[in-house]
Amino acid sequence: MSNYGYAHGVGETIQSVERAAAILRLLASGGRQLGVVELARAMDLPKGTLHGILRTLVHVGFVEQDATTGKYRLGGTLLHLGSSYLDVNELRSRSTNWADALAGRSGESVWIGALHEGQVLVIHHVFRPDDSLQTLQIGTLLPVHATALGKVLLAFDPYRELTTALSAHTRATIVDVDVLGAELEQIRSRGWAAEIEEFEEGEVGIAAPIKDQRGVIVGAIGIRGAVERLTSDGGLHLTALSYVRDAARAISRDFAR
Repeated sequence: MSNYGYAHGVGETIQSVERAAAILRLLASGGRQLGVVELARAMDLPKGTLHGILRTLVHVGFVEQDATTGKYRLGGTLLHLGSSYLDVNELRSRSTNWADALAGRSGESVWIGALHEGQVLVIHHVFRPDDSLQTLQIGTLLPVHATALGKVLLAFDPYRELTTALSAHTRATIVDVDVLGAELEQIRSRGWAAEIEEFEEGEVGIAAPIKDQRGVIVGAIGIRGAVERLTSDGGLHLTALSYVRDAARAISRDFAR
């Protein structure tokens, strides 16, 4: 028997890699951080063995340890390994064509995002269909409380926790937890979110949730554009809102097939 921790034969595997993969799956399956005791119990491993694997995963950036609680969560390195990782739950691959169509219909840039560690990870971005200079935003992290994408994801997140430290990005950013909580209730009721100059002055965001085949919210799609193009008399242009909701419903139907 080899000392490298794998079984010989047709289906040979490396035990330490299998264990590391199992840890990553456990951390990805829940909406909270896990401690050594919980992980050891779930994997039926001695704490010493588990500590060694966790130290390695932390070293390579696949896992992060909370400095306050000592518990573990998935690391940011996993989120930057390329588009194949960003296709988790098929969100990006199923949304691409609809995002292109939404950009064409609305004339605005289109953003698709998913929750990651209390922020919105932009997994797809389509430029506004004009000749203006624009920067690709895939991989960018956005604040949940100040963006339409973030608000709609936060509204439907069963694990959401509203912190008392909501940072202001503009004078219009909601920084009161109670006010934000009330808005999230409205978003859940109506099924879409919007923000007017809360993230960037002069810009508006509109977003709607994307559901998978189980009816679980796996992401959100939205548009961003100039306030003068997407609002009038302080209110949203309903045509733009309908385009966003149509795209979200179309992607959700695609998941259900």
